[in-house]
Amino acid sequence: MLKATLCAGVAALGVLASGAAQADILIGVAGPRSGSYANFGEQVFQGADLAVKQINAKGGVLGQQLKLVVGDDACDPKQAVAVANQFVNQGVAFVAGHFCSGSSIPASAVYQDEGIVMMSFSSTNPKLTEQGFSNVYRVCGRDDQQGPVAAELIADKFKGEKIAILHDKTGYGKGLADSTKAELNKRGIQETMYDAYTAGEKDYSAVVTKMKQAGVGVIYLGGYHSEGGLIIRQAREQGLTARMISGDGLATSEFGQIAGKSADGTLFTFTPDPRKDPANKPIVDAFRAAGFEPEGYTLNSYAIIQIFAQAAEQAKSVKPEALNKALHSGSFPSLLGKVEFDAKGDPKSPGYKIYEWHNGSFDYMK
Repeated sequence: MLKATLCAGVAALGVLASGAAQADILIGVAGPRSGSYANFGEQVFQGADLAVKQINAKGGVLGQQLKLVVGDDACDPKQAVAVANQFVNQGVAFVAGHFCSGSSIPASAVYQDEGIVMMSFSSTNPKLTEQGFSNVYRVCGRDDQQGPVAAELIADKFKGEKIAILHDKTGYGKGLADSTKAELNKRGIQETMYDAYTAGEKDYSAVVTKMKQAGVGVIYLGGYHSEGGLIIRQAREQGLTARMISGDGLATSEFGQIAGKSADGTLFTFTPDPRKDPANKPIVDAFRAAGFEPEGYTLNSYAIIQIFAQAAEQAKSVKPEALNKALHSGSFPSLLGKVEFDAKGDPKSPGYKIYEWHNGSFDYMK
């Protein structure tokens, strides 16, 4: 993972203005504001910021204004723990975050110890909600739900192709790759290669050469856009025409910018795009009017603030016990549709679709 320093994480914490003159309820929002995945951090901070501004304009929550406290964890586990402890010291009532599974899992232990409710936009590793913590939630699905969707796609559309399964050694990437592998193996399909690569490098020609020599026709990537874009571009440069398939780590326009035309045809799994819901048009238009395209996890982040506000109003409190009771028993209309949580804190109906890259952007596979 990224080698960001601990002190950088603490120094990067700050307050994001939310339009309130005096904050009454502090909400932490945590994700990568620096490093290779900072574009995802921008998505979640933009989403939370607009949600807070719009809620405050309507009177806030429980008659109080909301204010965001921003933490940069750079998707680094140690830095995530530093951010979590800083949130505790600042007295946040709720945390929207973290982004990467490798950050969310260690940070969640801090929130459990301190009695703070957290909700992740994007962390898909099953372990996050398998720890027995009553205060941990996510609005996305899990790797053991996403992986089988990819495996079914490979089994149905790429019969007889040699498969390389790659992962970046992170909690997210390896978890997703292993889930896909397990489902393929369950179906009697054995991969030709199972290999790890190191995130943050620039030259992946060695693993590309290995796949080319093995005659690989499908590359399943458990990892993020920054490395995936380089791998598929370098594959094309070597004449390897294998189709890349991946997970929600490719749900950003930066994948297309890195891979260029080599991105065309790449497939990935992701939850249904809330931008396509006509009911969300006013919010989507508000982002676009401000010059920001709400792709990827932007609307997940907005939805988390919506859900928090509704749960607090239902509970008539922002105390953890009251919030947890409301979250576990309630049904929350949001930009993601109606969200309900199971006993573990997972959404009951996450759902996944297949997306395809073409001409620098992605849409549902036709």
